Amino acid sequence: MASSDRQLTIRNHDRDLAGLTYVYPVLSRRAGGVSVGINLNPNNACNWHCAYCQVPGLVRGSAPRIDLAQLEAELAGFLDALVNGDYLQRHVPDGLRQVRDIAFSGNGEPTSAAEFADAVAIAVRLHAHFGFGSEVPLRLITNGSLMGQAAVREGVRRLGEAGGEIWFKLDAGTRAGMRRINGVGPDPEAVARRLQASAERCTTWVQTCMFRWDGEAPSEADITAYLAVLEKAGVERLAGVLLYGIARPSMQPEAPRLSPLTADELEAIAERIRKTGLTVRVSP
Repeated sequence: MASSDRQLTIRNHDRDLAGLTYVYPVLSRRAGGVSVGINLNPNNACNWHCAYCQVPGLVRGSAPRIDLAQLEAELAGFLDALVNGDYLQRHVPDGLRQVRDIAFSGNGEPTSAAEFADAVAIAVRLHAHFGFGSEVPLRLITNGSLMGQAAVREGVRRLGEAGGEIWFKLDAGTRAGMRRINGVGPDPEAVARRLQASAERCTTWVQTCMFRWDGEAPSEADITAYLAVLEKAGVERLAGVLLYGIARPSMQPEAPRLSPLTADELEAIAERIRKTGLTVRVSP
């Protein structure tokens, strides 16, 4: 592992900090500590184009072929440095020196990797090997668009059997809203079906980013359509909603059009969601 004395910060999610191809650490404000990221998209390719994405040089596409042996070696080595070495003391501010999760995230849609299910199996095995329990969950952060594929569902099933969880992206409830925010315009009912499929196989949280577009906050119609997708998926199946705002600048061309909501505005939206019976965690 490349040596560096750089400190992790909440606002710097540099994928190269550890000098590895597939594994990187971040301080996650939503997870509340160190998140060990697994990046299956080192080519910066994603099948979506979210307007708020912090990945520079984002391109449309899917993950490259994954060298599973290298992935396993990197993850094992980094987890060993965290558990048995001094990485936390050297790189993490006092008070945040806890591993909070191992998360498939990174520079694109992780489930677009053909080896996704095998990568999950590696993470599950190493999670157990290093003695992590339920307090350090395995997570998949996904846009959910490929949840209809058998191989993706198999990976999700493996994650669920290991006590992991999904953070499933949903920022809008209409085709137009999704196209504007995420660069794609799927049928909202199809999105609800994919969300349901995820929740049936693994504990699933919905992760939602809300903000102002050209100075305009989400409208009443926007919120109503968003809630309709949750209800079609079945709120009783979902663990809850992770509602967050913009904390780091977008690296996409749409960045000048985006601005944050206030904490009070986010909390008002959270209250609307809670009325469906869902738990909501807010991160301004």
